Amino acid sequence: MEKIYFITSLWLGLAVISAIIAYHIKISIALVEICVGIIAGTIATRYFGINSLGNNLEWLKFLASTGAVFLTFLAGAELDPKVIKMKWKEVVTVGIVGFIAPFLGCSAVAFYILGWGVKASLLAGVALSTTSMAVVYAVMLETGFNKTEFGKGILGACFINDLGTVIALGLIFSPFTSRTLIFVIVMVVMMALFPALTNFFTKVYGNRTAAIRVKWVSFILFAMGALAIWSDSEPVLPAYIAGMMLAEFASQNRIWIRRLRTMTIGFLTPFYFIRAGSFVSLPALLAAPLIFVVLLMSKVGTKIFGLYPVVGLFRKNFSERWYYTLLMSTGLTFGTIAALYGFTHNIVTESQYSFLVMVVIGSAVIPTAIANFSFLPKHLLPAPSGKKHVAFKSEGMDEE
Repeated sequence: MEKIYFITSLWLGLAVISAIIAYHIKISIALVEICVGIIAGTIATRYFGINSLGNNLEWLKFLASTGAVFLTFLAGAELDPKVIKMKWKEVVTVGIVGFIAPFLGCSAVAFYILGWGVKASLLAGVALSTTSMAVVYAVMLETGFNKTEFGKGILGACFINDLGTVIALGLIFSPFTSRTLIFVIVMVVMMALFPALTNFFTKVYGNRTAAIRVKWVSFILFAMGALAIWSDSEPVLPAYIAGMMLAEFASQNRIWIRRLRTMTIGFLTPFYFIRAGSFVSLPALLAAPLIFVVLLMSKVGTKIFGLYPVVGLFRKNFSERWYYTLLMSTGLTFGTIAALYGFTHNIVTESQYSFLVMVVIGSAVIPTAIANFSFLPKHLLPAPSGKKHVAFKSEGMDEE
């Protein structure tokens, strides 16, 4: 028990350091936690041996997995149903192309140019097809675009893009068996009943019984996650769909969703992101930096090549088209989830995993910086109504 407490305090100490760094340099804390994990993992391996950081302990893997599940649920809950209905053609078209173009392009580059195996190449395509709700949502809140139809459209397209990624991860790498069929049937029935049951518990027991909504949602996420693992799928898939089904409920219960986000980001997700970073091999990256460059150019290039003409169907202004396209070219949370899935299931090697994670990190920073510096559509910014302090969070942010 002493060792568990010591390792937990060490990891939470790294989380505190990450939060301080994220505050001062004003970028997503998830990104900083991955980088801190890379540094901590490298130092621990060099001076204390492999796994000395405790990143393969079962209880720590459970905490990390729980963080990924709850973070995925929150990402789905950020969906604005009104935006999807109002701008469904734009959101669906941009989101689907935003997934397909990099998935096909990056898979082809990994297979034909880098010489990776079929499964590793497909995993690379899935990991690099994502966009980052964390980064995009942070930018939307910082600029005020979250209050405009322009910003809401981008967020909706990000959701569709990442939904395609989660589904592809399950379909490609999970064998379809009788267990899969049972999982799908139970998930469809449960997700159909989920909003009504949640509203019922809230109406009858909400604000009366201690945190029953959190307990109810946690029960569903763990139950569906267990069923997903039993069927050889990933627990993030039902979590994302569950979040989507509760998006309208979440929009009506902002205090509750903020508390759930605080618990998730404050305690659970640091274990996930720091652990993801701890598996990155810096020696492998330094030995072949050209692979990193090729994969990064493939991800961002295929996104731009596929999305710029499609975005042009809905946005004629030059700066709007480029800003929209570049923000859709980012990646972070689901990219690392897919890469870590591939590594823990022996689909990609440690060096391949390292390249994928570093490319995901690069895509979270470079396109965002270029978009804000060179293509910010200032004419769409809402009129200032008093300055707000914005606190950067992982998968989304709270205005404080």
